[in-house]
Amino acid sequence: MVKLSIVDDKCIGCGACVAIAPDLFKMNMDTMKSEVLKQPSAEELELAKQAESACPTQAIVITE
Repeated sequence: MVKLSIVDDKCIGCGACVAIAPDLFKMNMDTMKSEVLKQPSAEELELAKQAESACPTQAIVITE
């Protein structure tokens, strides 16, 4: 099973993940950092990987 998470200390709130996969990530307006909305389905895994690659601080972690 795949687990999607964000390392809070690394997130700078750039919003790339939300732009790429809005069904998986949201911006917390209080902290101005991204949060995982839900774990990706098999069909959404590619989007999660695109968001992981686009993250400038490597804050997104996908473990399989």
